[in-house]
Amino acid sequence: MAEAGKQAGAGLRNVVAGESRISSIDGARGILAYGGIDIHALAEHSSFEEVVFLLHHGALPTRQELDRLRGELSRQREVPRSVLDVLHELPRRAHPMASLRTLVSALASYDADADDDGMPASRRKALRLVAQTATLVAAIGRVRGGRGSVPPDPSLSHAANFLFMLTGERPSARAERAMDVALILHADHEFNASTFTARVAASTLADVHAAVTAALATLKGPLHGGANEAVMRMLEEVGEPDRAAAWVREALAGRKRVMGFGHAVYRTEDPRATELRRLSREMAEKTGERRWYELSTRIESAVREVKGLFPNVDFFSASLYRVMEIPTDLFTPVFAASRMAGWTAHALEQLENNKLIRPESDYIGPRDVPYVPIEARPPRQ
Repeated sequence: MAEAGKQAGAGLRNVVAGESRISSIDGARGILAYGGIDIHALAEHSSFEEVVFLLHHGALPTRQELDRLRGELSRQREVPRSVLDVLHELPRRAHPMASLRTLVSALASYDADADDDGMPASRRKALRLVAQTATLVAAIGRVRGGRGSVPPDPSLSHAANFLFMLTGERPSARAERAMDVALILHADHEFNASTFTARVAASTLADVHAAVTAALATLKGPLHGGANEAVMRMLEEVGEPDRAAAWVREALAGRKRVMGFGHAVYRTEDPRATELRRLSREMAEKTGERRWYELSTRIESAVREVKGLFPNVDFFSASLYRVMEIPTDLFTPVFAASRMAGWTAHALEQLENNKLIRPESDYIGPRDVPYVPIEARPPRQ
């Protein structure tokens, strides 16, 4: 916990709020690790399914454990028809994050373990949520596009299934791998705002669905999860690579924020941005659609030159997802489909050794104020 007498900074910066074995960040050196394994090694060698097991159990799976987890994810991907009916009742103008928050909350009532909050049942719920959230995000995208939902294919991986359920077409091996790595990179990130929210909710002994619904509500905020969508809107505004440098100089001179740069923790490049830059370049070369990657690199160079800032995880995920034909307003829900692995892992960790999270505040208001009857209160100026 925080050192005795240590004053909390704005936004609780530099305050240690708890212990965890799930992930760690070294902001000074730009290192992110899940269970002690560097994110670059996981991006190169692992799969999202392996990472789910790692986050939930603290170690990489054996072949038998991985096969069992993949089978369980496959069996649990379908969501109840009644939950999809709720999606169709929501207004088309509802933001996908608002829809996802509502649907994940609705899943709780239909869960096979709805009345059991013991640890074995909570672990089953956690894995079910990882499987079903990707299905919901794909269904939201299709319904918003006026299309029917596509049922999952049990023969496909988690990443391939998501793209298949979203587009109705089996993805290429390159697209599948790009999606798989993107899911790995977004799966967890220590005590960020939404993860800490999930842990606070879990500490009250709320169920796992309640904890991740609270996390989803937090991720919806544009200062947390909406940044990748904002990056794409910015790229669309700039339009062409040749306009990037002038646009950046003009924006910064006018004190306009250039989205996707800087981070509350990292003092060097976000290691996830390193991998996403590579994926964005590879997909641009594969598809021949180089505009968004080239525009991104021009903006990156201009921001580095003028402000010395590094890109964060949101910056290159935007150009990657655009080339993969993921709708812009689904960028944050895709983030949530990945982060569900981390949120559920943190909820489980909290529940296994729980103590109610109840911090104190530093009161800065007036003291010893007398009560004045309403008849004697002066009018407000």
